Amino acid sequence: MTLAEFFSCSLLAFGAPLMMFALTVANDPVRIIIMIAAAFGWLLSFLLSSLVWYAVVPLRSYLAFGMVFAIIFQELFRYGMYLLLRKTEAGLKEISENHDIGSNKMEMAYVSGLGFGIMSGAFALVNVLADSVGPGTLGLHNGTEYFFVTSAAMTLCMILLNTFWSVIFFNGFDEKNYPKIIYVIASHFFVSGLSLLNVKELYAATILPSYIVLVVTGVIAFKCAGGSSKSLIQSFQTRT
Repeated sequence: MTLAEFFSCSLLAFGAPLMMFALTVANDPVRIIIMIAAAFGWLLSFLLSSLVWYAVVPLRSYLAFGMVFAIIFQELFRYGMYLLLRKTEAGLKEISENHDIGSNKMEMAYVSGLGFGIMSGAFALVNVLADSVGPGTLGLHNGTEYFFVTSAAMTLCMILLNTFWSVIFFNGFDEKNYPKIIYVIASHFFVSGLSLLNVKELYAATILPSYIVLVVTGVIAFKCAGGSSKSLIQSFQTRT
């Protein structure tokens, strides 16, 4: 039972992101480099936020304190990735095998965001997955049996959100549309703040608003990437 729970939660959290990686990133070495660089950037942001959390002893026991600095550093490193990719755009296009990596700026934003999201998801869920293997399981005497599946669902949500956030964030700076940047930061704080409700096992109050934000953010990112309802319909028609 515990092994089934482990694999089901793993597939729920990482199935879609790994499929996105396989279909859109794995076939180009330059995209893989961008994704790894973004993942490393997230690791650095996590390290810096951990140092701040460790240094401020009186507030170390407050989870919200560490969360605030984690988000601030993540967004700073997201901006750093934006600057890095824009400065190296011409070089990346030259060394790319198909020479079209720079033809769509949002493509690099998407790959960067996916790297950000997968690394954040791995850190968020790896300990939970390790505990789900056993020797026991939640929900028999104490705790709730929904903890693991809720954690996996929220991990998937954050991975996809990070991908969409990067597309909106990069587009906001390209067009100097600062409301888009503000939306990314505000929604990041909002969704992360909702996760604090999990301490009280208010999982529905966390998941439902988070996935509503995910849908809204996905639509905005789709439009930022140049998508439209007409192009969406045409993409489905070409596949059928």
